[in-house]
Amino acid sequence: MSERGNYRLFLNFSIDKLQQLASRIDTCVSQLSDLQVWTRGSENENAVGNLVLHLCGNVRQWIIASIGGEPDDRERDREFSARAGADKAELRQRLGSTVRQATAVIDGVSGQRLADRLTIQGFEVSVLEAIYHVVEHFAMHTGQIIFITKMLTRSDLGFYRDLSSAAHENQVP
Repeated sequence: MSERGNYRLFLNFSIDKLQQLASRIDTCVSQLSDLQVWTRGSENENAVGNLVLHLCGNVRQWIIASIGGEPDDRERDREFSARAGADKAELRQRLGSTVRQATAVIDGVSGQRLADRLTIQGFEVSVLEAIYHVVEHFAMHTGQIIFITKMLTRSDLGFYRDLSSAAHENQVP
């Protein structure tokens, strides 16, 4: 594979993974009521709404602002201190818009740019490291949102139904 192919493989995988995870969060939020979106088990826990705000802030700061050159107006503490606010439709729209902007920025990154150094939240990282951080961070919080949604709805969200043994019974490998 050419050098161009190697870096495009990383960028395309990052884009695909962010889109997949955002879709799973969208499914979760759509299953919850506006009240459930802001439900916390305790003051030491975050609501789904907080986690969505946090992901939007993180993606905007690390990708859209730091790599894409947009202004960084993040107020990280507000992401966690919110106890209500945006309804689930607004949260879904905000997350979708943020991920679309971020994936456009990632898609425009050149192979040479991956090694460029940035300072984000006081950390010196390469563009590649910033993208990797965002995808990993997004995945971690997606897992939390899935868990919270399952707890609140007491339902299977169906993300892995196609992997069940029943789905594979009559299939030839």
